[in-house]
Amino acid sequence: MLPTGEQLTSRRFRQLGNVLGMSDGAERLHSMLELPTASPGFLHDVTDGTDFARNPLYAAVHESCYADGSVTAWSAERTLPGEFADVELFTGEHVYPWMFGDYAALRPFREAAELVAQHPWPSLYDADRLAENEVPVAAIVYANDMYVPRDLSEETAGRVRTLRRWLTDEYEHDGLRADGARILDRLIELVRG
Repeated sequence: MLPTGEQLTSRRFRQLGNVLGMSDGAERLHSMLELPTASPGFLHDVTDGTDFARNPLYAAVHESCYADGSVTAWSAERTLPGEFADVELFTGEHVYPWMFGDYAALRPFREAAELVAQHPWPSLYDADRLAENEVPVAAIVYANDMYVPRDLSEETAGRVRTLRRWLTDEYEHDGLRADGARILDRLIELVRG
């Protein structure tokens, strides 16, 4: 059963936080909020802001990218603090199980997404091995990334031997999308020394 228009609007409203971490996010959000929340334009813009129609597999595997020796079991929904019950509060870059019923592009993946959410994932990496790394490697850390805390990025980068880090406030979470050629050129330069 599909949700009512009111439920659809309120659930999708919270997804507006997805756009805020992008370089043009504030402007896009402002533009969307000028529309009536029950309007087809608003619903389209919110749906379009998730990119699920273009990349539905992203939604299906999103949480598993962070599973380090565990089952995710829809952790974004499961660990959502009680104060976020108010649908007017944004949650950012999260994927919830209800999306696989609400978003047409995700419906064919509902069963597979549930299997992925219940899968016991192995450890992501071997910290001891990374500490011994001898292969030149470079990484960018976005100083103001609203989805990835800077201190955690820097701590992780500091654990990888030979990693050269580029800390910048020039980009948001979507740096590669916004200026991929420049970023990749700079990272390659860092690797080459």
